[in-house]
Amino acid sequence: MSRGLSLTQGIAGIAMTFLASAAPPASAQGTQATQGAYAQRYAAVCASCHGANGRSDMAGTPVLAGQHSFYAITQLFLFREGRRDNPAMSAVAKTMKDEDLRGFSEFIATLPAVPAPPPAAPPDAARMARGQALAQTHRCVICHGADLSGGQQVPRIAQQREDYLQMTLHGFRTGKRPGYTQAMTEALSGIPPEDLDTLAYYVARFPGTAAKPPGK
Repeated sequence: MSRGLSLTQGIAGIAMTFLASAAPPASAQGTQATQGAYAQRYAAVCASCHGANGRSDMAGTPVLAGQHSFYAITQLFLFREGRRDNPAMSAVAKTMKDEDLRGFSEFIATLPAVPAPPPAAPPDAARMARGQALAQTHRCVICHGADLSGGQQVPRIAQQREDYLQMTLHGFRTGKRPGYTQAMTEALSGIPPEDLDTLAYYVARFPGTAAKPPGK
């Protein structure tokens, strides 16, 4: 796999190729052994930042619990190829072979969604209503689902960390955060920054069920 591939060559397609082409285990026992190996590697490499259960307590670090393997493998690929800018993640991902991208992403997909900790104060009702209206107006629910649980290459965003959501939304708006398409940049380019903060506030406190098992 060439490190020089451009985003226009279809990052989502490349990720799907990884999922399809890496040789699957021949049996359920083999699958369990593979998942067990990557569970141990996740605990050793990832859990200190992302949490043992996939719910991070570290500022600016995304929750992985409830994410989908297709989304996870694509993000690992972006870090490995230097398309996303995060020194810690790039240092980890650049050592990964294609089968590691698959192994880690499939283990992440086994982590069930974990509800956000109870807030220190009740959510601001007016701001929540504004955030819900923004999510409808800007069609967030069309791609991410009515329950914001995502699917396939679309991430779960329900009850994601607010600081990470803010950083991500502003990154897409300015074009600093890459995606596999321009959809997010185009969707957010005309939204005022303060509305992005309100969206992040709402999504982080999304009142829907957070314990839906992730799909691959």
